[in-house]
Amino acid sequence: MKKKIAVITGGAGFIGSHLCDRLIKEDFKVICLDNLITGKLENIKRLIKDKNFRFIEHNVTKYIGIKERVGYVLHFASLASPEDYLKFPIQTLKVGSLGTHNALGLAKEKKAKFILASTSEVYGDPLVHPQPESYWGNVNPVGVRGCYDVSKRFAEALTMAYHRVHKMDTKIARIFNTYGPRMRIKDGRVVPNLIYQALTNKPITVYGKGRQTRSFCYIEDLIEGILKLMDSDANEPINLGNPGEFTILELAKLVIKLTHTKSKIIFKSLPADDPKQRQPNIKKARQMLKWQPRIKLEEGLRRTIEWFNPNPYQLIR
Repeated sequence: MKKKIAVITGGAGFIGSHLCDRLIKEDFKVICLDNLITGKLENIKRLIKDKNFRFIEHNVTKYIGIKERVGYVLHFASLASPEDYLKFPIQTLKVGSLGTHNALGLAKEKKAKFILASTSEVYGDPLVHPQPESYWGNVNPVGVRGCYDVSKRFAEALTMAYHRVHKMDTKIARIFNTYGPRMRIKDGRVVPNLIYQALTNKPITVYGKGRQTRSFCYIEDLIEGILKLMDSDANEPINLGNPGEFTILELAKLVIKLTHTKSKIIFKSLPADDPKQRQPNIKKARQMLKWQPRIKLEEGLRRTIEWFNPNPYQLIR
């Protein structure tokens, strides 16, 4: 029996590399595409010599040519951290538009299933709480975060157009805040940012009064949800995230507790268009995928801190 072949764009990134690992374990052959603008070869180094894994350095805003028969195309290429997409707004828009178009084109050519990594950012600064998939969102298209929010909204619209016009089997995962090993410790997202500050005894930065909320899903749970989505009959967007809601101040205090840091919390002004609330309604995922996250925030943070700093008696430099 021939192995199933999956192409993963952004496969050297945080989520993409965990997907590569899991699909190899599930007996897939994996073709990983990444231009390494934010992905790292270190994330996939243990797979390089695996006969069922192939890495291609490629910018998916250019034509994607794959000779093998492909059963799945997972489009996870994107600049997902605020620090990255504020620095590279045009590249962010291009990977969400041209990159999605090329990835869909590959799936269409190969008659493959297509899975889009979308985001909770499509809801913007939500006026509905928690956010169900039926909510259309509250997005500022010309704000500094618009390059990411709007590129993902466009990617969803293009994916649904290919589903309706070309009768393709497409899936859309609206991914809420996810964390875990292999995040870049200085990538600007809240979990690695707080952990880095704590492990280096720097001041812990909390924006506003820290009352804004987020919901944090551990990477292992998310990957399980993506695999269940791949094998489902769902074509409409599905939220994947942990519905446990925490304020940023609560998160900061938990990081301080787990790292035993001497760092103190300092407060700074809120960034522009920073969402005040973010919590997924995962009723559809529970019903259609039989999925829900299992790993509690404290346990997930503990694992993440241990990965960032395996020697608790030595500060990160």
